Amino acid sequence: MPAYILTGTPGSGKTAILRLLETAGYRVVEEAATDVIALNQALGLDRPWDEPGFIDDVAALQRRRHDLALADRTGGTIFFDRSPVCTLALSRYAGLAPSPLLAREIDRVLASGSYHETVFFVRNQGFVEATAARRISFADSLRFERIHEQAYRDLGFRLLDIPAGPLADRVALIEQAVKARP
Repeated sequence: MPAYILTGTPGSGKTAILRLLETAGYRVVEEAATDVIALNQALGLDRPWDEPGFIDDVAALQRRRHDLALADRTGGTIFFDRSPVCTLALSRYAGLAPSPLLAREIDRVLASGSYHETVFFVRNQGFVEATAARRISFADSLRFERIHEQAYRDLGFRLLDIPAGPLADRVALIEQAVKARP
């Protein structure tokens, strides 16, 4: 049961790709950060990413979702919408050292080999649309994209670029790579 990470900068079209993969029958594990943000905003925190425990909250939810997905042995390819490496990139982007919890989680997923070494890196589309959870400028998203890419490379993952383009073409590129894996 291969587990792939699909990641990219905010606004890259990653969620649309995941929805199309899901409708094609693949299992998808949702992103944690957006849900942590939405919950905290519903509780009255306008900018939860500025809170000291935000990174750990994201890492903890990612862990629960990761463990649940891998415990379900129904088979088939799984696509994870981001991973703890993305949370590491977010921490670096914010100028923070990785928390002990995040460092342990990175070590755990690397040691377990629970993710395929190929990561689908969805490239920016040339713009970013703001949402309640996504308040990043396009220039800042490009900076985050570079940090994000470097975090994966630093940890030995092989990035497969998913360039900007029509949604169906992007998904076809991912499916082709999955079917071609040894």
